[in-house]
Amino acid sequence: MARVRYGARTGAEIAAARTTKLPDVWSTGVVAVWETDPDAVAAVLPPPLKPSGRPLARVNISKVELPGYPLGAGSFAVTAAHGAVEGWYPLVMPMTHERALTGGREVFGEPKKLGEVTVERTGPDIRAALARHGVAFVEVRGTVDGPLPLPEPAPKTDFYFKFLPAVDGSGFDGDPLLVHCVRAEKVRRLERVTGEVILRESAYDPVADLPVVRLLDITLGEKTSDQRGRVVERVDAQALLPYVHQRYDDPRQIHDAPPEGSES
Repeated sequence: MARVRYGARTGAEIAAARTTKLPDVWSTGVVAVWETDPDAVAAVLPPPLKPSGRPLARVNISKVELPGYPLGAGSFAVTAAHGAVEGWYPLVMPMTHERALTGGREVFGEPKKLGEVTVERTGPDIRAALARHGVAFVEVRGTVDGPLPLPEPAPKTDFYFKFLPAVDGSGFDGDPLLVHCVRAEKVRRLERVTGEVILRESAYDPVADLPVVRLLDITLGEKTSDQRGRVVERVDAQALLPYVHQRYDDPRQIHDAPPEGSES
């Protein structure tokens, strides 16, 4: 009988999938950082995260050079702290295909959603955007001014909440987990960009609530990174529940119950 592909895999096959070392995957992307409203930053952080010393927002819009399977990837995040650890709390991470979306959400708890990602360069002119449901809710436009010194490889921490909505529509199946995801980033090219960040109103991705008070930096770079995540604590479910709508386009989705008349 031919192998049934949905059947069980061998221990060797499972181990090979877990230990395969992938080559460096490079991306070309625009990063913009700005000072924003400190009250808005505090409002979007679920406990136990707290505001860090400076209320910043950051958008990262990239095209990733996956062989034969190019990926558009984005992230909109704000600064946050967990105890003595400072990092970034992403609110939305648009991805252009499902492979990147499901892996990040299921393994790390990343708030990934399917979306459109644009990174375009014509001569010195740059345009990058994140769009969903027909709205380019973040757009960065500018002109490349020249090269910047390459930074030394450095770790960067993102905070994620990993959880599963309850089967009966009430809370969660199990305690939510707070994840520290540390990325070791290498940069092989970096350029300064003079430009602007445009935030557009979107009912599904309301990043316009984190306005550009003072634009600090826009860069265009070529980067690669690896990431390691670890669960640092279990989170109080009732404290996290008011923020779970951040993960979904329909804020009622977290409260979905089984269809009437369904059997257990």
